[in-house]
Amino acid sequence: MLVSPAFAQDAAAAGGTAAVVMQILPLVLIFAVFYFLLIRPQQKKQREHRELLQKLKRGDRVLTAGGIIGQVTRVKDGVDEIEVEIAPNVRVNVLRQTISDTFKPAGAADAKAEAAKG
Repeated sequence: MLVSPAFAQDAAAAGGTAAVVMQILPLVLIFAVFYFLLIRPQQKKQREHRELLQKLKRGDRVLTAGGIIGQVTRVKDGVDEIEVEIAPNVRVNVLRQTISDTFKPAGAADAKAEAAKG
């Protein structure tokens, strides 16, 4: 028996560090795409929503997560509840986190438009 056994070489041993980099590179690119297209915009949206909730004040028109539009009548400091008037003499307490958006009062928008014209 003069024939020695032949063993196959794996790709990492043949190419060295270049092969390892070529295997890891697609994973890094996928993570980068996910970060810039999904994670970063969502974090920005959450930060803006937190700021919106912190700036709530009496008289703001708000939209709750349940689809109810009302006007803030009282903001309780230290508590996550806000009193919202949803109809004349109908006030409900809602959690601050359930406020999804605020609206500018109609009078303020009209006053701004008049100031821009004049």
